Amino acid sequence: MDIARPDLKLKKKRQLVVWGGVAVVLLTVAVVAVSRLKPAAPVVDRSTIWPDTVKRGNMIRQVRASTGALVPREDSIELIPAQTDATVVRIRVLPGTMVTPNTVLMDLSDPQLQQQLLNARLGLQAAGADYKSLRATLESTLMDKKAAAAQVTSDYTQDQLQAQTDKALYNLGVISGIAYNKSKTTAEQLATQHQLSRQQIELNEKAINVQLASAQAKVDQAKALLNLYEKQSAALHVRSTIAGTLAPLATPLQVGQHVIAGTSLAEVIQRDKLKAALQIAETQARDIQIGQPAAIDTHNGIIPGHVTRIDPSVVNGTRTVDVTLDGPLPPGAVPQLSVDGTIDLEHLNNVLYVGRPALGNENSTLSLFKIDPDGKGATRVSVKVGRASVNSIQVLDGLKEGDTVILSDMSRWDNVDRIRLE
Repeated sequence: MDIARPDLKLKKKRQLVVWGGVAVVLLTVAVVAVSRLKPAAPVVDRSTIWPDTVKRGNMIRQVRASTGALVPREDSIELIPAQTDATVVRIRVLPGTMVTPNTVLMDLSDPQLQQQLLNARLGLQAAGADYKSLRATLESTLMDKKAAAAQVTSDYTQDQLQAQTDKALYNLGVISGIAYNKSKTTAEQLATQHQLSRQQIELNEKAINVQLASAQAKVDQAKALLNLYEKQSAALHVRSTIAGTLAPLATPLQVGQHVIAGTSLAEVIQRDKLKAALQIAETQARDIQIGQPAAIDTHNGIIPGHVTRIDPSVVNGTRTVDVTLDGPLPPGAVPQLSVDGTIDLEHLNNVLYVGRPALGNENSTLSLFKIDPDGKGATRVSVKVGRASVNSIQVLDGLKEGDTVILSDMSRWDNVDRIRLE
């Protein structure tokens, strides 16, 4: 016969409640622990990253211009303008052709200039004839005056001798004083006439020189006018005065086109006198100075050079920097050839530096992944950087010599502080 035990049922019930409570507590602890676990580090393919090692040494700070072109130097361009209003009748040479001094590039026509040239030649002949006629007339008049003066001089000489003779005779008592005084008076009168005749000749000679100078000025004026028209006429055959390449004009000329004086007819460029015009970002150009060394890449060789001009204006966020080339041009170098260039700004001695990251500016704090010594993972570190160059940047804090960091774009892993490399 079974005996009822209520106390056992109560004990079992209490055990079940206790074990249930323990199970709930254990489950809660497990959930909290799992929730606090960090996610596993993401895996990054090692072949997709760009690592570099921090070094100590001398760093050359540079700026790069990925856009630039070879352009003519100021002393290598010959611009040929029209001397007069004319019409293009023939084009002999096309742009891109090599020309030499005195090469005829085109022919112009100006009928009015030809008439002016003919009139100038006739005018010079007339001025020359007038000069010769005036000189002959003046010389003839002068000769007449000289002849008259010569007669006065002869009479003056004779009367002087007669006066001297009469004075001697008067002293001897041969002639009277009246005769001597008459001879003396005549001699004095002729002396005055002789002096006046000489002065008259001198004044006449001066007047002749003035009149001939005036006539000569007219001859010179006519000659200068003729030279001008001859020069303008010769300029109708447009010639190059230097050896070089005929460059295309902004507005090409056509046969039959009328041009006015001053219009650009041709432009010749000396191909061995080119410079590089580099387009530098405004933010990078502020440290460029005149005279800094540069290297120009023509894609067919690198040419050394130096900065000679920095354009003060900013166009589309860039400034033009002119670099004079210090080395010979490679074959095929022509105006407007696209080039790249780097300019050396300064030399930094005994500094920590590393390759320039894909993202990040100079004088800032960057977030980079430093690769573990075993190379199996990388941890995010904060790195303070200083001055930057084209391919390197100065490290101020956060890294030491020998550390290896990832320079490639890691923005897709901005939400993690560690990655695994495989």
